[in-house]
Amino acid sequence: MARVIVISMAGEEGLWVVDLDAGSVVPLDPPKAGGLNTVTDLRASGTIVTKGVDMAVVVTSAEAAFAGHYDG
Repeated sequence: MARVIVISMAGEEGLWVVDLDAGSVVPLDPPKAGGLNTVTDLRASGTIVTKGVDMAVVVTSAEAAFAGHYDG
């Protein structure tokens, strides 16, 4: 099973690719066609899109996450 996630945060323009196996996060060039382009267009109108993710939260820092804290 692939362990790659495409993410972004509200208010941010770009998309990021997270490869859990490689332990890497890299920016994704803006998609010009296909499903990710559709998602990008939906995001621009304020739509939140999730698929296959069962938990995601924004935290103030990595240290806060490691301590078990988030602004909920």
